[in-house]
Amino acid sequence: MNLEPVRKIADAVLYEGYILYPYRASAQKNQSRWQFGVIMAPGYAAAEESEISRTRAEVVLAPAGTAEIGVLLRFLQVQRRTADGAEWDEAVKREVELTADAAALGGAGVTREFAIEGGEDREDAVVRRREPLAGAITVRTVAVPGPWRAVRLQVFIENRTEAGSVPRRREDALPTALVAAHTIITVTGGEFISMTDPPEWARPAVADCRNEGGWPVLADPDGGRQVVLSSPIILYDHPELAAESPGELYDGTEIDEILTLRTLALSDAEKAEARATDPRAAALLDRVESMDAQTMAQLHGTIRSLRPIPGQPDPLTAFDAGPVDASTVDASPFPMPDAPWWNPEADASVSPDTDSVIIGGQPVARGSRVRLRPGARRADAQDMFLVGRIAEVQAVLHDVDDTPYLAVSLADQPDEDIAIAHGRFLYFMTDEVELA
Repeated sequence: MNLEPVRKIADAVLYEGYILYPYRASAQKNQSRWQFGVIMAPGYAAAEESEISRTRAEVVLAPAGTAEIGVLLRFLQVQRRTADGAEWDEAVKREVELTADAAALGGAGVTREFAIEGGEDREDAVVRRREPLAGAITVRTVAVPGPWRAVRLQVFIENRTEAGSVPRRREDALPTALVAAHTIITVTGGEFISMTDPPEWARPAVADCRNEGGWPVLADPDGGRQVVLSSPIILYDHPELAAESPGELYDGTEIDEILTLRTLALSDAEKAEARATDPRAAALLDRVESMDAQTMAQLHGTIRSLRPIPGQPDPLTAFDAGPVDASTVDASPFPMPDAPWWNPEADASVSPDTDSVIIGGQPVARGSRVRLRPGARRADAQDMFLVGRIAEVQAVLHDVDDTPYLAVSLADQPDEDIAIAHGRFLYFMTDEVELA
């Protein structure tokens, strides 16, 4: 089975957040690294309840009578570099493989223990040290009730590294961790069931699956069901890398064009520090600085699919016939309305600009000032930053159950008029505010 297309997706997971813009060791955002898929040594995980020493991936497999299962564990081994008294953590990619017949996976299943050697490399005044690692992969199956001969396939990854003493700081525990750990799971003689869109018969079995430290998605590039990627970053089924992306920027949540332009805008001194920080940062800078105009233009965007507009030629047919006038093609997923989102004539009862709601015995409408008290209904981390702030009501809205809620803008926020002009508001239920 050719796993190279899946490895490209997995590499993006492996190096997600490896080093962040502006790619310098001194940058604040690079002071706390290795956030995704970290499986700590058991001693440190026991002492720090926010960490784990084992992950669990579970997915439905059918039929599984004569299937062969393959599990490829991939992770980074931290390599601590010391030069002139300064430390920086690099990483070495590691892979461990297990193959077993599905028939042998009942009961306790099959376990493969593994060990990764430590070591020390010296080059002039640079020293690179790696701690030895130990772990285990366990694969087992649990039968799914019913006539479908399906099973729940369970894959456990354990860090079994023994440390002489438990580190007090997270950065000291990272050299004995499996970093950015994820698994590529394959099957021959069977097929996996989507965890996000299962057939009706498999929904109860999918609901019974437990996933800890990762989420499994179908990963065949051709839409098949023989490969699953269990990733610490939640993906959709059959994820793909953008063909226009020329290389890794180590932050898959950013837009390539923006991050590329910002990198080009670094000063010469900042670029020199980034190059000295990490070889991957140096290679990134070389690639960005060597991009030609055509490659840069590709980052500006592309149309993945086109929808025909009534009364106009099918854009796909038009492409076959020759160039298409861009003004005749609506490439947006949702056409923008030319009128308000509600019809004032058909529904005169809805008027966000003039509607009001009673709060604290007083009518509250557009222009009213309220104090934000989020937390009674939900514990959104971003909302909690706004506790006690004064806001101005911009509209009184109603949800599908006719429950009123408020669109507000912060009263003391600089340039809030720009956000208001673009219709960018904050939204709160009526029990999350009080009269100011």
